[in-house]
Amino acid sequence: MTTAHGPARADGIVYRPARPQDAAAIEALDSSFTTATVFEVSDPGPDAGAGFGFLLREVPVDPPMHKAFPPEEHDEQVFGGGKDSEADARTFVALDGDLLCGFAAVGYAAWNRRLTIEDIEVAPGHRGRGIGRALMECADRFARERGAEHLWLEVSSVNAPAVHAYRRMGFTFCGLDTALYGGTPAAGERALYMSRPCH
Repeated sequence: MTTAHGPARADGIVYRPARPQDAAAIEALDSSFTTATVFEVSDPGPDAGAGFGFLLREVPVDPPMHKAFPPEEHDEQVFGGGKDSEADARTFVALDGDLLCGFAAVGYAAWNRRLTIEDIEVAPGHRGRGIGRALMECADRFARERGAEHLWLEVSSVNAPAVHAYRRMGFTFCGLDTALYGGTPAAGERALYMSRPCH
């Protein structure tokens, strides 16, 4: 099935590169989430017998945690590409009729052939329908066009729903940063890095 905007799936969601007129809807998208578990990062200590490293384990939180991200300016968004300086960045949107219900902003680095998922969000009422996966596939196609070997992303240790979604999409843990969010409203959270090969 094809529409004026591009291919549509059986559920009617249309995916296409973002346009300048999408900017306001991207900014307004609700990226909040609620979770009953978080990922805890700890040092196993010298007696653990594992040498250097960290332990990562999922732990329950009671009551469940609700997190709303502060508004961001998506300066990295590239609407439609085209210019040489923008050739390695794209934003893809998901549309349910006229409603923008998700987006993914990505950037390619040639030096290590990595496509970074700068941001990917799906509106709460549209989660669980495969929209995030379809946006990730848009990113994967773009990655292959650029010659990328893998996709890479960063996610907060408290965003367990996103971690599980990424794992279902084939991402695995590849690193962490215990200080990335210091001095921000997310201080105390840990940055988890995940990657997967291009499909």
